[in-house]
Amino acid sequence: MTEQLKIPTHVAIIMDGNGRWATSRGLSRSMGHKAGSENLEKLARYIIKQGVKVLSVYAFSTENFKRSDEEVDYLMNLFTTRFKKDAKKYNKENIKVVFSGRDYPLRADVIKTMQEITELTKNNTGGTINICLNYGGQAEITDVVLKIVKDTKSGLIEEKNINEKLINKYLYQDLPPIDFLIRTSGEKRVSNFMLWQLSYAELYFPEIHFPDFNNKAFDDALLVFNRRERRFGGVK
Repeated sequence: MTEQLKIPTHVAIIMDGNGRWATSRGLSRSMGHKAGSENLEKLARYIIKQGVKVLSVYAFSTENFKRSDEEVDYLMNLFTTRFKKDAKKYNKENIKVVFSGRDYPLRADVIKTMQEITELTKNNTGGTINICLNYGGQAEITDVVLKIVKDTKSGLIEEKNINEKLINKYLYQDLPPIDFLIRTSGEKRVSNFMLWQLSYAELYFPEIHFPDFNNKAFDDALLVFNRRERRFGGVK
């Protein structure tokens, strides 16, 4: 189906609705997160196979630390176990895994797992999965400014050379701009996700909760993307 379609280079997904998916089934929110993580592993590999070069996913925001200690601890434990398991499959399929976000206040074991997965998959060339963990778009831009100021003062860069291309290289990951943002569960906002990279992205807000956003749902999203006329700021 996708052979005749335009395939976006960079797709981003805000994986919303795990908790609501679980509540609607009489399950705990934790079971919703578990179902979402299981779906991500299958969906991510499928998306890369369709020709998408980069997939960015919003796994945990800086604001998510405001959730209950029980839920945060469950998510941190889930990240370490799922990341290790899923990374083996990604590596086998030549997929590179990178992470975007701040280390603090992530647990040491989570950071160690992220480092191991990055090292394991760093030479893979079949596509990139960018996992945004303890991530915030405003935090990223703040960190970029701080790094550029530091490097300007130390003489590594000159003020006259600061432009959009240079700023992109100072982001957590130097990736192509996002072409297509999908936020599941029907909420129509970007929630501080990859604000710089989303400048000209097409936005899509399906009602389906993330654990049910399967391969077919992504194929339907591609059809929506192909019906859009991208203008990149131009007026018609």
